[in-house]
Amino acid sequence: MKVGMRFYPAFALSCLIFLSCMPLTAQQAGAPQDAPYKIDVRVNRLLVPVVVRDAQGHTVGNLKKEDFQVFSNNKPQLISGFSIQQRGTTKDNTASAPGSVTQQTVSPDTLPDHITVFLFDDMHLTAEDLAHAREAGMKILSGALTGTAMAAVVSISGRVNTGLTRDTAKLQEALAKLQPMGLYRADNMDCPHIDYYEADLIENKHDPVAVQDANQKFANCNNMPTVATPSNIPTAERSVESAAIRALALGHQDTQSTYASIAQFVRRMAPLPGRRTLILVSAGFLNIERDSLGAESRIIDLAVQSDVTISSLDARGLYTTELSASERSPALSGQSLQVNLDYHRNSMKLAENPMAELADGTGGTFFHNSNDLDAGFKSLTQVPEYVYVLEFPLNNVKQDGSYHHLKVKVDREGLRLQARQGYFVPRPKKNKS
Repeated sequence: MKVGMRFYPAFALSCLIFLSCMPLTAQQAGAPQDAPYKIDVRVNRLLVPVVVRDAQGHTVGNLKKEDFQVFSNNKPQLISGFSIQQRGTTKDNTASAPGSVTQQTVSPDTLPDHITVFLFDDMHLTAEDLAHAREAGMKILSGALTGTAMAAVVSISGRVNTGLTRDTAKLQEALAKLQPMGLYRADNMDCPHIDYYEADLIENKHDPVAVQDANQKFANCNNMPTVATPSNIPTAERSVESAAIRALALGHQDTQSTYASIAQFVRRMAPLPGRRTLILVSAGFLNIERDSLGAESRIIDLAVQSDVTISSLDARGLYTTELSASERSPALSGQSLQVNLDYHRNSMKLAENPMAELADGTGGTFFHNSNDLDAGFKSLTQVPEYVYVLEFPLNNVKQDGSYHHLKVKVDREGLRLQARQGYFVPRPKKNKS
């Protein structure tokens, strides 16, 4: 029996040697609809973690079930279950004092009391953003591993993966190896150049302004004064349609692969001991299609059911919404330039949504709109002390494959709530005859 107990920690921690050297994005690219991260929402109930803070930003832990109200698509819901989780303390463990207990003084067989996985989104981080995030990460890792804590540095692409370790030097070495990948990017020199945001407007939303803009960009990059001639219209329509379909497919694959990677890491953290926190470091990405919202909802369900907290850091800091020189294609001029500036601003703002929603939905923290990434990493390594978990039945919710918006309210003045923004209800599976 003692032999088994001695090997148990090594066996449990080996679960976090997440993936093979082959990038996850390459594994998932061929068939995102069959991705192994996909789980079904439990049709009988939904779990909603809620973090409540007072005016000073301190978490509140003395609320009761009757203090809360939950609304799904603006309809009040019965709260059938209620619990309070004490996930951590407000103690600052990010700076080790001389002589403090470090990873070198902890037995390899000692189970960790806290596991932190730093997940860097090398699929969307620019070289500049990654450099800033890497520098801040180096600083936080020098003091993050106190006591029995363990950590891992991994990347969305799967190219960097330390596994769990107490070796700070190994973690910092992995940070130094991170490089931007950007596998699913349209070429700015395409004629016409259409990005994922505009492709969604054209193909899914049938927006006439986007269609007109794409036609004008086709005329601009082909040195035509206009496409509004009988001979030019068919060629422009075919080119725009082809470019939009290609951009939509690339963007969809990019988002699905990103969610697949996040879900894989959450799944591998689920059986591990101690408090478990995944910190997503990203520049954001778009979840503008319905199945992307579904993928996000399933990750939140998985993390909540597995007691894994997801926090996120927007590595862009205080970013500018203007087009950079590299993002300006030759086809952007006149009215088309203004339209695409608006699209660029909108897409950069929308790119925050996945980071915010994953954090809000799991009781984590979203750090953004600040260039102080050192403070950002420090705040994300400290989980909220109290998290309320509300449960409400889904028996009367129609399984129509739609996304339902959530709103949580508390019957007390001066409190600020953080909770998931919605959930996805899949259609029932058809029985194969």
